[in-house]
Amino acid sequence: MIARRSFAALAAMASLLTVGTARAQSADQAALTQAVDALNKAMVDVDQAKLDALTADELSYGHSAGRIETKRQFIDYLVSRQSAFRFINTSDQTISVVGTDAIVRHIFVAETTDPAGKVTPVRIGILQVWTRRGSDWRLLARQAYRL
Repeated sequence: MIARRSFAALAAMASLLTVGTARAQSADQAALTQAVDALNKAMVDVDQAKLDALTADELSYGHSAGRIETKRQFIDYLVSRQSAFRFINTSDQTISVVGTDAIVRHIFVAETTDPAGKVTPVRIGILQVWTRRGSDWRLLARQAYRL
């Protein structure tokens, strides 16, 4: 009888922990969705302060053509407007939270313009790694790949 009661109590506690974990993960996923959207908006708007706030100092930013940039190179390239985003849309996004880190994948569709006004369409896959710093999520790594 005692064993059954102990088992029932343990099962109830496990159920509560699962619900609590699911709620925390759901809140993290919502916060990450907002962070990804804010990063895309900052890239289009070339908002240097937002780009700085949304990225970790250790950022490794990989392009689909193989170029790898640091945080400073990533921000400086956008600020230079050598290739400016006209818009960015994402689809098929998945988010997996693993402790204080998260893996975000999505399809990235955009258009860029160069200083001469040439428009280039972009459609690539993206893998991002975000890390929680305090209560904020910051982009730690990003790798684009050709579809």
